[in-house]
Amino acid sequence: MFIRQLTGVRFVAAAWVVLYHYQGPLATAGLLPLPVVSDTLRVGRLGVDLFFALSGFILTHTYLSSLGPALRGRSTLRFWWLRLARIYPVHLVMLVVAGLAVVIQAKVAGEEPGRAWLNPIDFAKNLLLVQEWGSDPSRGWNYVAWSLSMEWLAYLAFPLLALVLWALHKRAPTWSLVVLWGVALTPLVEYGLSTADPYYGSNWGSTYRIFSEFTAGAITYLVVRRLLKGGPTSSDPAPRVERVASILSVLLPLMVVAGAVFLANWPAAQPPGTTPASGVEPLPPYYHLLLVPFLVAWIGALALSRRGLARWLSTRSLVLGGFISYSLYMTHVVWLGLWRAALGATGLDGGLAYTAAVAVLLVGSLGIAWLMWRLVEEPARVWMRRLAGSRPTPTEEAGEAIAESTGDPDSAAPVRLTGDP
Repeated sequence: MFIRQLTGVRFVAAAWVVLYHYQGPLATAGLLPLPVVSDTLRVGRLGVDLFFALSGFILTHTYLSSLGPALRGRSTLRFWWLRLARIYPVHLVMLVVAGLAVVIQAKVAGEEPGRAWLNPIDFAKNLLLVQEWGSDPSRGWNYVAWSLSMEWLAYLAFPLLALVLWALHKRAPTWSLVVLWGVALTPLVEYGLSTADPYYGSNWGSTYRIFSEFTAGAITYLVVRRLLKGGPTSSDPAPRVERVASILSVLLPLMVVAGAVFLANWPAAQPPGTTPASGVEPLPPYYHLLLVPFLVAWIGALALSRRGLARWLSTRSLVLGGFISYSLYMTHVVWLGLWRAALGATGLDGGLAYTAAVAVLLVGSLGIAWLMWRLVEEPARVWMRRLAGSRPTPTEEAGEAIAESTGDPDSAAPVRLTGDP
C-alpha cells in the first residue's frame, strides 16, 4: 500500500501552521476575502496536532516490527539517534539564527534585545529539547520548536509504547483497537473543553496533545493494517474499504472546516481580546482541540485511499512540499520577524506595495525552506544516519524518495505498509 499521500499531508499541515501565523499580513493585504478561509486559518495551529498524529502513524509503520517484539538497548539507542538525525540539525541552526536575528534587529534599531528568554538557561533547555516539558512552559528562541520538544518526549517513550502496540497488533480484535483509539483521545477531548487558555499550552496542555495524538495515530496504523485486503500481510485495501476511505478522506477535512467556521461564530468559544491588533493573528477559539479526532481519522482514510484527494496529495509538487515541510515549519516564524522588521523600517503598512511584500513573504518562506532542506536538513540527516550504519535514504516519514528536488516521482520506489527502518 502506497503512503505517498501522507507525505503530501505533511505539506498541508505545515502550510496550515504557516498561514495561521501569517494571518495578520494576509488580512492587511486583503487576501482573506472569504470568512470560511479566515475561520479555517484561525485554527491553523491544529497543523501541529496533525503532525503529532502523523508521526505516531508513520513511526509505528516503520519501527513496529523492529522495536515491538522486545525492548533492546541497541535498537532503542539506534531509534533515538535516527530521530535526532531527523529533527536536530535544522533545530540547532534555527536556534542560533533566532538568537542572532533578535540581537541584530535590536542593534539596527538602537535598542536592547529585551527578550526574557535570551539567556543561557533557556538556551540550554532548547538545546536539550526539554523547553516544553512541564505544566506551564515558557517559549522562546525559535518558539515553534516547542513541538520538537514534545516530539522528542514521544520518541523517548516510543520504545515502551511499541511493546504495547505489538501486543495489540498480534492479539487485540479490531473492534477493541477502535475502542482504544477513542480512549487515547479522551484526555485530549476533556482538556479541549477547558476555557482557561485558548492556545492550550498551559496546565500540561502540550503533554496531553502529544501523547493523545501520537498514540491515536499509532493505533490508527494498526486499524489500517486490519483493513487491508488479505490481512496485515497485504498491501492493498479491499475495494469496498477503499471506496469508503476515499469518501471519508474528503468528508473529514470538510467537517474540520465546518467545525472551524462554527467555533469562529459561536460567542461562547471566543476568548477575551479576540479582536487583534493590526497585523497580528487573532486568538484561536476555545474548543478547537475537539476537531483533532477528525484529523487523526483523516490520516487513516487517506492511507486506505487511492483516488480523489489521496491522488492529489500524491502529486510531485505536494510530495516535494512534504519533503520541505519540516524546514518550512522551522524557518517561517524567524523569516516573518525579519520581514516585519524590514517593513517597519520602511514604514510600509498598506497598498499595492504591501501586497507585493506579502507575496515576497510567502514565496520567500518556500524558498528558504527549500534551501534549508537541501543544504542542511538532508545532508546532515544522511551524515548522521551513516554514523549509525543506516542507509542514507530512510523510508520513514518521507514515504518515497525523490533523488533530485525536481525529479520524477514515478521513478521512485514505493513504500508499502510493511515497515522497514
